Amino acid sequence: MTTSSDTLSPPRLSLTALFLKFLRFGFLAFGGPVAQIAMIRRALVDEERWISSSRFNRLLAVMQVLPGPEAHELCVHMGMMARGRIGGLLAGLGFMLPGFILMLAAAWLYERFIAGQSGLTGLLLGVQIVVVAIIIRAVHRIGSHVLEDRLLWMLAIGAFVASLLHSPFWIPLAACGLIYALEQRPLAGVAIAAVAVLAAILFGLQLEVAPPAVAISAEPSPQLAALFVAGLKGGLLTFGGAYTAIPYVRADTVGRGWLPDGVFLDGVALAGVLPAPLVIFGTFTGYVVGGWAGALAVTAGIFLPAFAFSMVLFNHLEAVVENPALHRLLAGVAAAVVGVIAATSLQVAWTTAQSAPSLWIAGVIFLIALIAAWRTKPRWAPILILGGAVSGFLVFS
Repeated sequence: MTTSSDTLSPPRLSLTALFLKFLRFGFLAFGGPVAQIAMIRRALVDEERWISSSRFNRLLAVMQVLPGPEAHELCVHMGMMARGRIGGLLAGLGFMLPGFILMLAAAWLYERFIAGQSGLTGLLLGVQIVVVAIIIRAVHRIGSHVLEDRLLWMLAIGAFVASLLHSPFWIPLAACGLIYALEQRPLAGVAIAAVAVLAAILFGLQLEVAPPAVAISAEPSPQLAALFVAGLKGGLLTFGGAYTAIPYVRADTVGRGWLPDGVFLDGVALAGVLPAPLVIFGTFTGYVVGGWAGALAVTAGIFLPAFAFSMVLFNHLEAVVENPALHRLLAGVAAAVVGVIAATSLQVAWTTAQSAPSLWIAGVIFLIALIAAWRTKPRWAPILILGGAVSGFLVFS
């Protein structure tokens, strides 16, 4: 007699066993979200039969629409299937804990032995150039999935321009979401666009967020609440991939003069080689800016939405996202996020180019890295970063 896929369920595990299972996943979480999701699918769907393949695919589709790192959200959801909300909490913590601890150690080593060392300037610059290329490739990859029609392209371009003009982040996100949700009412869309332009002009006159090239700790240490909010923005607006958290965490740290772009990019590079969701770069940023407490604050902010969406909406995730109006609203917001991160990549590239002793050599390294990023899968990012470090050390030191 064949067991129906609808009757599949997780085995009965103790809370300790559940935590250790997902802790193991965390230690093996190399290669970015695609590799992480494949690992979870192989273990829990193909081998242990916690859930049917078709339902896993539906859940993955839901996680890709909602903000947050998909692999982590899947772990929380699967943990809840096994042992309820406490199981979801333990599964999520287990998956993120190895990367969090390793990033804390890396940030401590960076500050103690690497930051400010003149002999390593070229090496770090090479890494930063490669990271810029990887981010630009990520923008293209995310955009190819998100920008499905002409209107979404127009919204992304509008958000791109608004970001370059230093518009507050919430204006293009809200406007693009509402415009796309109301596509069948073009006059309403035009009115929303007009209000958004007016709001951007008014708020833009009071706000200057052009990232300064300053030293670490150029200002007094920020309040932990500000670092938590910086992480929370990134966690709430991570649509389509962890790279989309970069502009929001950067705006609230680099944009306030708490650390320079180069150090921020070093954190992104470290996140790319550790077994963890890429958003773990927030831990590095928080540590450099605010020490151990700062690292905890940013990390908590980034991962809180991933826990919340899965734990609060556990029984309603698929139904919520299948709501047409909500789906279109989120699609519009995601298009705006693509535009924002595209603008951020341009700003970061400009800052990095200004720090290069030879622009044409930096350009050659960048083009080689961009071509390599285009022709390889994300799991090869650590190799590209290592190549950038070697190249930078050889030509800039």
